[in-house]
Amino acid sequence: MLKAHQQITKTLVAELSLRNEGLSMTNLQQTDFSKWYLQTIQQAELMSYSEVRGCIVFRPDGFEIWEHIQAQVNAYLKQEKIRNVYFPMLIPKAYFMKEAEHVAGFAPELPWVTEVGTEKLAAPYALRPTSETTIGHSFKDWIKSYRDLPLEINQWANVFRWEKKTLPFLRTSEFLWHEGHTAHATEADARKRTRSVLDFYVTLLQDFLAIPVYAGRKTPSERFAGAVDTYSVEAMMQDGKAVQAGTSHYLGTKFAEAFDIQYLNQDNHLTNVHTTSWAVSTRLIGALIMVHGDEQGLVLPPKVAPTQVVLIPVGKWQQQPEILQQLATIQTELAATGLRVRLDDTDNTPGFKFNAWEQKGAALRIECGPRDLAQHQVMLKARDAHDKVAVPLAGLTTTVQTELATMQARLFTKAQARYHAHEHLNIDTLAQLKAYLTTCQKTHQIPGFILIGWDGSEETEQIIKAETGFTTRNIPFDPPVKKTIDLVSGKPAQYSVWIARAY
Repeated sequence: MLKAHQQITKTLVAELSLRNEGLSMTNLQQTDFSKWYLQTIQQAELMSYSEVRGCIVFRPDGFEIWEHIQAQVNAYLKQEKIRNVYFPMLIPKAYFMKEAEHVAGFAPELPWVTEVGTEKLAAPYALRPTSETTIGHSFKDWIKSYRDLPLEINQWANVFRWEKKTLPFLRTSEFLWHEGHTAHATEADARKRTRSVLDFYVTLLQDFLAIPVYAGRKTPSERFAGAVDTYSVEAMMQDGKAVQAGTSHYLGTKFAEAFDIQYLNQDNHLTNVHTTSWAVSTRLIGALIMVHGDEQGLVLPPKVAPTQVVLIPVGKWQQQPEILQQLATIQTELAATGLRVRLDDTDNTPGFKFNAWEQKGAALRIECGPRDLAQHQVMLKARDAHDKVAVPLAGLTTTVQTELATMQARLFTKAQARYHAHEHLNIDTLAQLKAYLTTCQKTHQIPGFILIGWDGSEETEQIIKAETGFTTRNIPFDPPVKKTIDLVSGKPAQYSVWIARAY
């Protein structure tokens, strides 16, 4: 992390820090971030509201973003020889009762099916909040010998958690995810899988989605219900709040004991398996929007954008068919390389089209008009750039590929600079934290992430949450500095922990 701090240019950090010094904020993104977010996803036509409380309809662009994420996850699964399966949405209540900590953690959010038509069911079924219990029941039947291990599966599914407060993509009553479940002969093997998945999530977010993350271990009060250890990747939104972007859990033998998942080892002794589970969900779409969007609307990293290149004829193009022919040729050539290209030949004005495609987050815009045609060029503009530039038709495919790669890297660097501008490493007492938050409120400064010392007690966490609204995000594997004093008690710190307000 410290090396990353040094790599970010001072100019970018200074520029972003200035915004925190009380400068006037005139656009919606800075004055009402939640309203900006809701407006952005609707203008981009990513979703619609449904008639079911807390549930949304994924429109084509919104679902396509998820499909691109799915493709990356499936490539990892195939590489690791983890196969996809599917389990029923309904889970018998009896399954939940077998693991007390697990059911206690999910009980307030569980929707129950208790009758069909006019017939009351003998026993209720829960709509799946996660699948450890139902998969544990199957693992019991599938695993008999050490030869059956490791057993590693994944499912793509919808899950239900009846949230009291919802926000499209980030927190909904029904959402989509992938959930991996594995069983291993030893703790070492299970922990290795837990960490290797987390490493993949870091790569997925940083290399594919251009979202920097903080990787680490959750505190006991924040870990998954029933887990021995939970590891997470945390992302910082532009308003400084945290989004838990992915989790990987080492479940130990808890679910094996609850569901009697045993195998005959090489010494002919029955032994409990060690299990893991891990997931990322469609909340990644919300994180994408909040990390990269601007006052114009959606900004998407090219690797995940549904439209990587949009082609727009300008000028009196209807009177000059050669312009549209040239753009059609460009579309064919770019699409042949695997790029996602759209040609907008509607009769809307160029200004309307420019605005509409910026709102939708098209990564690159190419314009061609009579003058461009005569000069054997096109005008090119990246979504996150202020100006457009003239580029020759010769070698255009290579130019486009280079520009997309450059934009992908630029978005990550910009987000990383923003993170470091809003990270705070020198707040060591609760009084200092409160004073800092008071200053933030007066100057409209973004609080961001704060690295604190923690004595390891849940009491300390609860005091911080009650008095500041901050929660522990994770214990970083490689903190930029080592904290020695607990923020609340002043006692020696056992851990350095990131805290932040969270979605």
